[in-house]
Amino acid sequence: MKIPSNISALLVGITLTLVSLWIGQNHGLLPIAASKEAELVDELFNAMMTISVGLFLLVQGVLIIAVFKFRRRPGDLTDAPPIHGNIPLEILWTAIPTVIVLLISVYSFDVYQKLGGFDPNAIGDSGAVQVAMLPGEELSTPLINPSKTNPTHKHLALGIGASPEAEGKPADLVVNVMGMQYAWLFTYPEIGTTTGELHVPLGKDIQLNIKAQDVLHAFWLPEFRIKQDAIPGQESQLRFRPQRVGEYPVVCAELCGPYHGGMVTKLFVENQQDYDNWLHTQIASHDPGQTVIALGANPPSDTDFLAPFVSELGVTNEILQQLNPHYPA
Repeated sequence: MKIPSNISALLVGITLTLVSLWIGQNHGLLPIAASKEAELVDELFNAMMTISVGLFLLVQGVLIIAVFKFRRRPGDLTDAPPIHGNIPLEILWTAIPTVIVLLISVYSFDVYQKLGGFDPNAIGDSGAVQVAMLPGEELSTPLINPSKTNPTHKHLALGIGASPEAEGKPADLVVNVMGMQYAWLFTYPEIGTTTGELHVPLGKDIQLNIKAQDVLHAFWLPEFRIKQDAIPGQESQLRFRPQRVGEYPVVCAELCGPYHGGMVTKLFVENQQDYDNWLHTQIASHDPGQTVIALGANPPSDTDFLAPFVSELGVTNEILQQLNPHYPA
């Protein structure tokens, strides 16, 4: 019995959809999701993976069918039909990718907003221009629309801030992050301690204030699906909520020098009891097995900061001075 073409197309479409959905949800390409934010990013990635697999199978399937169905038969010396175009087909294969891209863009923006990357409060009322001015100061250059000038300054945070449900609420833990060639340093303002490893409690809202001392770096947490540039002279922010106890890498994802590959440290997500124990240890005494430096009235030099990190890489002060003449001796 011959199956009608419309039923065959329906069966092929159902098969492609099921295969695409299965591969899109079971590709195994991502590391474990260790934060609430990672789940949102993974859902977006899985959706794009599903669409990509479906389009790949569809295009390759048509090509394979065309190779066999329209191949030149033995002994056939005639020319093919003089087809110069197919307007409906061209409209179709232009419209479908356009719609897909628009849908992914809307979905991506929604995820970005849920992550806290979009701050609507940073924009003034009715699109007013935000200008920071001192009392009594006048603008040296007239504005196109002076009636919409608001002589106040609203801070536009760079990076991933609070999610919409946490907007306006202070983070449970704030840590200052400093990137330098070639180490990450984490300062806990509440106890005035700086360490080369980041420890955070499970399930708490964490805020990282990130800066760079020398060149551009990028603070990347692969298992948390978040990354933010560390910029000299400008503070950026990352807020996230860890949901899985464990040890995770902290990687610099910006080429920052010849030893960029060694700029790696650890993030430890601990339950509240273990985190409190670690915190009390830092307050009570310095653990000789860990790089911890207390910041007092006389903060240590850059050389003292870097010494424990570069020693593991076999990097000496002489090598650093050759690479950077301004590096302190």
